[in-house]
Amino acid sequence: MNFEFTEEQEEIRMAVREFAEKEFTPELARECDQKEEFPMELYKKAAELGFIGLHFEEEYGGQGYGLTELCLSIEELCRADSTLGTAILIGGFGSDMIHMFGTEEQREKYLPQVASGEWIASGAFTEPARGSDITMVDTSAVKDDDGYTINGGKTLISNAPIADFGVILCQTDPGVQHRGSSLLIVDKGTPGFDNNPIHGKMGIRAATLGEYSFSDCKVPLDALIGVENMGFYHTLEFLDVGRVAVAAQTVGMAQGALDRALAYAKERTQFGRPISDFQVIQHKIADIATQIEAARLMTYKAAWYIDQGRIIPKWSCMAKNFATSAAGRTVSEALQIFGGYGFIAEYDIERIYRDVRVTELYEGTTEIQKNMVARFLLRGE
Repeated sequence: MNFEFTEEQEEIRMAVREFAEKEFTPELARECDQKEEFPMELYKKAAELGFIGLHFEEEYGGQGYGLTELCLSIEELCRADSTLGTAILIGGFGSDMIHMFGTEEQREKYLPQVASGEWIASGAFTEPARGSDITMVDTSAVKDDDGYTINGGKTLISNAPIADFGVILCQTDPGVQHRGSSLLIVDKGTPGFDNNPIHGKMGIRAATLGEYSFSDCKVPLDALIGVENMGFYHTLEFLDVGRVAVAAQTVGMAQGALDRALAYAKERTQFGRPISDFQVIQHKIADIATQIEAARLMTYKAAWYIDQGRIIPKWSCMAKNFATSAAGRTVSEALQIFGGYGFIAEYDIERIYRDVRVTELYEGTTEIQKNMVARFLLRGE
């Protein structure tokens, strides 16, 4: 076993950290949070440095790295700021479906635009009546000789108001549930394709959210990603990778909360001495650090397996479940160290507390992760 990152991986970590420390100002984070505004200029700066599409091959504008390097980048971005880091992380959401299952023509058309920061992507799976259940979807896509006609709607879609294209999970064979869904690319401006923003989110407010609606929306045959009627299985594989990225996101958020709590505990005095001198604060710090390290180890183990060509859904679900739950607990404890000041927007910990909560909901709720882990174990996997 070797628990050390390579020299190149450490260089990536430090490059991302340097960028985030320079560009992620508290003023920008608060502004984007308050206005629910995506930091487009910041996103493009990250792209110029190669941090967007880091895992895309060089011919598609990426750096050719694996999931481990991507997770290192994500952790550092979200450690520096939970709001801005998450917005940058989610900016390319959905494009990985094209990277994993798309044709060469689709990859050449979309991936370089995402990697350069010119285009924002979205992935649309959730529906109002279905939630976490994607075994059958209500959004239909009827095929003819010219393409697919889409009708229906999606909700709680990251980037929907600003995305240049969406990857949409549709039912192409309504009679066989999950064995009859497909993935289709729909470009912004396609007739019959519309979006509606959703405002008032609790956290990660710089990552825009919205709904999609489709009314006789016609896309060509070559909009199909992967194999027709295999969309459910493609989505599961995509999520098995994406859940590890979410785990890295929450490790970064939790580490950022600990960084701030440590600094505050050293400078805040009560009863004539720094509160870091009190055993109750020391125990909180020790517990927070231990849970973060456990989540980090599980996250990078899952990423390592995937980089070895072994996508093991059990590990992805365990990493996502543990890391997001641990982050929720540790950020709450970090806020407690701040006392009443932690409840005020002037302190970043208040924003981290709001931001981290959603990670137990998207890309499969905590309960869904537990269901899946138990199912794998009961099958002897």
